[in-house]
Amino acid sequence: MDKFSKPLSKDLANLRGKNFISCADLSFDEITSLLELSSQFKNNLRRIDLGNRVLGLIFSKASTRTRVSFQVAMARLGAQTIDLSTQTTQLGRGEPIKDTARVLSRYCDALAIRTFGNEELLEYAKWSSVPVINALTDLEHPCQALADFLTIQEEFGKLEGLTLSYVGDGNNVANSLLLLGVSLGVNIRLACPKDFEPPASIVEKAKTINHSKSSIQIFNNPYEAVLGSNVIYTDVWASMGQEQEQLQRKEAFKGFTIDKDLIDQAVPEVIVLHCLPAHRGEEISDQVFESKFSRIFDQAENRLHTQQALLAALLGGL
Repeated sequence: MDKFSKPLSKDLANLRGKNFISCADLSFDEITSLLELSSQFKNNLRRIDLGNRVLGLIFSKASTRTRVSFQVAMARLGAQTIDLSTQTTQLGRGEPIKDTARVLSRYCDALAIRTFGNEELLEYAKWSSVPVINALTDLEHPCQALADFLTIQEEFGKLEGLTLSYVGDGNNVANSLLLLGVSLGVNIRLACPKDFEPPASIVEKAKTINHSKSSIQIFNNPYEAVLGSNVIYTDVWASMGQEQEQLQRKEAFKGFTIDKDLIDQAVPEVIVLHCLPAHRGEEISDQVFESKFSRIFDQAENRLHTQQALLAALLGGL
């Protein structure tokens, strides 16, 4: 058996047939094994063929990176995707999710759901007999977090003991960074304007995962949050579905732009991440976006590799 066809590790084999709804679904060993397999794919050290398996994409929200990275990941695994939009299926005419999920489970080998409410995702998972993957909800973006921590690991050669400061809205991306980060022993600092912090339920869940390996801190001052940080991360101030709040949020987030003054508070080797798309001049300055500190496009590329590893594990590839 050559290096391209060796079986998945026991930790990844245990994921076969399971859902991926939240970063909290994964153990430390499963996360580290997924990151290792992602790195193998990225460096052409591993090949896995999923045959003619099919991933159904049910996207109620617009997408560039998530859609394309899932499609390319399945193609590289010798598998296929099918686009199941509300415009071209009965989903747009009000068919119950429990009916749709049971039918699609007969056609597809896994479903990736990108939608607004997390309850809709959980409804698919309840009725589906094939793995359901969270491709983004308003509560979490776990596939993004996997790519983020692969990027950080590539830069620093480790994760445990590093400090990541997220500056901006306590949104789905912040929630997943918090849950996955504490699992990996990363110190997480969240700097959000008052009333824009992450939900208390997510913070409490992170504390139960943490087991005192890392610290969790929430700030309302971004300059305090980034002192001595290894990673500074930001996202748009108004996510999809919040466009009507844009002006209100722009006012609330004054002083939360990632600019050179903020970068100077971190360690000299700091890196900057953004999950994209970016509003340059709002949450991040153009100077920082294009600077030597940015690993934003490495981060975007890693969506492909981590999702390829996730799909191989959930669909039982060799």
